[in-house]
Amino acid sequence: MSSHPALSYDRMDTVTKALEEVLSSALPQGCITVGVYEAAKSLNVDPDNVVLCILATDDEDVKDVALQIHFTLIQAFCCENDINILRVNNTRRLAEILGGGGKQGGEPMDLHCVLVTSPHSSSWKDPALSKVNRFCRESRCMDQWVPIINLPER
Repeated sequence: MSSHPALSYDRMDTVTKALEEVLSSALPQGCITVGVYEAAKSLNVDPDNVVLCILATDDEDVKDVALQIHFTLIQAFCCENDINILRVNNTRRLAEILGGGGKQGGEPMDLHCVLVTSPHSSSWKDPALSKVNRFCRESRCMDQWVPIINLPER
């Protein structure tokens, strides 16, 4: 298996850190939507405000047919609306980044889909978000429409 030079470990690490920064700074601004249904509603109501869509899976999720169908529909919608989309392969790490260890008011959060929206107040110029978006664009140029990011445990 030949590794693609553009997807070096350094680059992947940079994108991973950038993604963590984006999530950490969007959270206190109320710019995170968590959950497949909530994300679908948000995408339907205000797609122009969505700056990034993250689909997260763990190994056992591959067998979940309903979830894969949701993912396919969300991916199609994002592609149609020019919304950058990423796959993340560690929902536990995602839960840590989003605080609360994946619980929201005692209930486990549905972290399979996370949307990052831009705050209405400002045109959000986040250098970390620019990095993530550039990575998505470059991946598309290599026909990777939904690039996968490995979120390592901290």
